[in-house]
Amino acid sequence: MMSPAASSTATAAAFLSAAPASSSPSAGRRRSRLFRLPAISASVLSSSEEPLLVRAARGEDGLPRPPAWMMRQAGRYMAEYQALAKRHPSFRERSENTDLIVEITLQPWRAFAPDGVILFSDILTPLPAIGVPFDISDSKGPVIQSPVRSEEQVRELAPIDLDMLQFVGESLKILRNEIDGKAALLGFVGAPWTIATYVVEGGMTNTYTNIKSMCHTAPNVLRGLLSHLAQAISDYIIFQVNSGAQCIQIFDSWGGQLPPHVWEHWSKPYIKQIVSRIKKECPHVPLVLYINGNGGLLERMKDTGVDVIGLDWTVDMADGRRRLGNGISVQGNVDPAYLFSPLPVLTDEIHRVVKSAGPKGHILNLGHGVLQKTPEEAVAHFFDVTRSLRYDTIFQGSVAEELQPVA
Repeated sequence: MMSPAASSTATAAAFLSAAPASSSPSAGRRRSRLFRLPAISASVLSSSEEPLLVRAARGEDGLPRPPAWMMRQAGRYMAEYQALAKRHPSFRERSENTDLIVEITLQPWRAFAPDGVILFSDILTPLPAIGVPFDISDSKGPVIQSPVRSEEQVRELAPIDLDMLQFVGESLKILRNEIDGKAALLGFVGAPWTIATYVVEGGMTNTYTNIKSMCHTAPNVLRGLLSHLAQAISDYIIFQVNSGAQCIQIFDSWGGQLPPHVWEHWSKPYIKQIVSRIKKECPHVPLVLYINGNGGLLERMKDTGVDVIGLDWTVDMADGRRRLGNGISVQGNVDPAYLFSPLPVLTDEIHRVVKSAGPKGHILNLGHGVLQKTPEEAVAHFFDVTRSLRYDTIFQGSVAEELQPVA
């Protein structure tokens, strides 16, 4: 990402010949052990020494501009990634091999220098570590051969075996060293409800009929599954933080498929459980919550206790800020389709979103992931424009309105 530190890593030199990490299914029954590295406490660093994105996530005053990164910023739209994928056609290999993870994660960092570098991985990556194997089909996406729909199956789930996820920890350690403070390193997880949709449905779905019906036909089974996932995901977040992640995004990708009152009952409590634990054990690490189709959920999302609410592009940023108030940071929310527009149009939209979000507590991002076939020139322009922004110029002569959340 036009990175001033765009030197290739020592591990990247060997990534072409590396084999995918192997793991033993029997290891999934061992009790979860949190892998710990010497953590860098927020008190050790002065605020000004921390990455811009982390400071914006915390809602600090006096930042020069909004930081920016993009969901799915590493991936299929990049020619460099496409060439690598031809040599390594298995997505599981690309996302479970340390050298490949590092190389793919750094591709957009070297090309565009975003303010956030997010680990190349998948929300389903930890499933085998709790005893739920999955495959990826080119035509169907994730496939789970034995969906979990009974009380007996829930009892058979294992505590997360972090030994099976060492490729994640090693990748984060290498990336933290490679980025060297010039950007924030982001980890991520799926929210319990979203992970459960795959585990119960057996893969992708457009209807969610099995898991939605379980809310009424087998509520105790679903509660047991969601509770197990909340514990495992909490352990996985702590593992990522202890491996070097400085900010964590929680994707409740399919939470927006629920009516708000159902999300309140079946998704929110388990996200709150995760947030509560992370705030106790990793209080210096900001948490971002993103839900696709979250226009009806913003106020409920705020009540989870996260630091940042990600807005999708269907929510007007000014309205989202008005509803949430200034007491919480926001992320987003340029429509990914604007990256196919003339560059001056993209520039205007970036300015509109930044002005609507205000001069504090905003991480510029898309309202969803980068689309396939997005021009790399447009991605570069997005970050170039962001680096040129200055709050003191944009809001010159204006007094920032102190917004309170709508009751």
